[in-house]
Amino acid sequence: MKDKRGFLAAGLIVVALIAFPAFKPPAFLESFLYLVFFWIALTSSWQILSGYTGYFSFGHGAFFGIGMYTTANLATKGEMDFLLTLPIAGIIAAVVGVLIGAVVFRVKQLRGELFALLTLAVTFVLATIALNTSIDGGPGVFLSGIKIANIYGSPATSLYLFALLTAVASLALAWWVQHSRFGGGLFAIADDEDVAEVLGVPTYRFKLIALGLSSFIAGVGGGIQAVYVSYVTVPETFSITVPLFVVLMSLIGGSRHWLGAAIGAAFITTLNYVFVGGEWALAGRALIGLILIVAILYLPDGLMGLLESRRRKRQSRARAQDTEHVAAGIDRATEHRPAAPAPKPAGASQVLLRCEDVQLSFRGVRALAGISLEVRKGEILGIVGPNGSGKSTLINTISGFYRPDAGRILFRDRDLAKEEAHKIAALGVGRTYQIPRPFVRLSVLENVALPAMYGPFGLQRAAAEAQARTALEHVGLAGRADALPTELNLHQRKFLEIARALASGSELVLLDEVLAGLTPTEIASAVSMVRSIRDRGATIIFIEHNMRAVLALTERLIVLDHGEVIAEGEPRDVMRRPAVITAYLGKAHA
Repeated sequence: MKDKRGFLAAGLIVVALIAFPAFKPPAFLESFLYLVFFWIALTSSWQILSGYTGYFSFGHGAFFGIGMYTTANLATKGEMDFLLTLPIAGIIAAVVGVLIGAVVFRVKQLRGELFALLTLAVTFVLATIALNTSIDGGPGVFLSGIKIANIYGSPATSLYLFALLTAVASLALAWWVQHSRFGGGLFAIADDEDVAEVLGVPTYRFKLIALGLSSFIAGVGGGIQAVYVSYVTVPETFSITVPLFVVLMSLIGGSRHWLGAAIGAAFITTLNYVFVGGEWALAGRALIGLILIVAILYLPDGLMGLLESRRRKRQSRARAQDTEHVAAGIDRATEHRPAAPAPKPAGASQVLLRCEDVQLSFRGVRALAGISLEVRKGEILGIVGPNGSGKSTLINTISGFYRPDAGRILFRDRDLAKEEAHKIAALGVGRTYQIPRPFVRLSVLENVALPAMYGPFGLQRAAAEAQARTALEHVGLAGRADALPTELNLHQRKFLEIARALASGSELVLLDEVLAGLTPTEIASAVSMVRSIRDRGATIIFIEHNMRAVLALTERLIVLDHGEVIAEGEPRDVMRRPAVITAYLGKAHA
């Protein structure tokens, strides 16, 4: 109901803005609104890439410039209808953006500041090409003779309406992305790209799509702006001012919220208009700089980020107190649970995962020295070993974070060593992390919903969130669904990891030291939760240093040392073997 009222209000505002020129407003007001719409479109396009994925771009002026010069050249030299040039301008900008991204996004090192600098360099390269070719040629391109439809009897009003529709379309796209399954993946990329990939998000493809959409909108906006200014030059088009203003507007409004672009663009454009001339121009620039400093220091997530944070806190307070939910979760998890390992399910002899001579080295240091093992369907297989024995490295290799140098990892006879991490997650392999790695700017609910969206279930967002609530109820975190992970203590973050494993619906779950740092009561609860994951049909690889929990949970035990399997069999028997004792305690010397 609330969404319907919001859509209705937005629709009425758009209708009013469309009808506004019919009342013959002053030309300066129509021009002011045009600039607001122009900056909204450009800022929204930047947010879809940089705000949502975290890939900070200073090169948005490049795609904007491509749009300007495409429309300028097609409308003048090609004598093409102005409206027909706009989709072409957007497509060319998108193609250039995707081609750049196809190379850049393959290199993991090109993130953060390096990506920002690279995009800025692209702007200078394109400016040089335009200046030294017939695209510009030096003197620029005049568009004074371009024919534009006279809506409401004025070409200027036509440009006003084109900019309005572009702004509305860009905001609608930003809203859809933010609330979609696709948007959930982009936000996960922004917080922790490596974890997002392992949980099933196709990060490379999603970044390319985001860059393509972002570039397309910027290209269309540039095409409209070319006709508006009627004279296109390289210094003005590829100026650093364009990306700087876009970044400023996005930071003030909130780069991770679809409405942030509209708020930031309206605010900064108003300031520019107020201080447009005379002695006040310098004061206006100084004020904008001061606002940027204040926003960075006190509003890092922008105005909409601040409002969203307060909304989360209100919702979190409205729920039951966290301690009550955790206690209830512990009671539910431990109730009617046996203290000893459950009987092996039927068909437990069927091999689900097989590692064959898996090898991995880091700069000559062998982390995995030819590991071969089998994981049987329905079992809880324990893997133990001293620190540095290769346990977590093996988990990272099975889940696709590392690619082995040699050997095969067969999951239902499919070699995971040749698959990307997100495809491995989609096949039904889920995992937790030894040190919890939640997406810190996503809520607890959104964290748990993500593997449900991108794991083997592949649910849409609403269904994934329903499944996530069930998982949170099971681990006792239902009362913290709207909280951020930074508001949780260690054992709650550990239980959040377990909830993600539950919600993923994975057939094989890799648990990497989920008990580390927990109290005895919390360990008892976590052990019962691990059993509940197996009782739901999952097979578990359980890595842990707590030997009491290992002996209570596992049916088979494998011991690693220096990247090799040194023992395998029934847990209590394995732990008595001399080789295992030596691995943990060392050799006795006379």
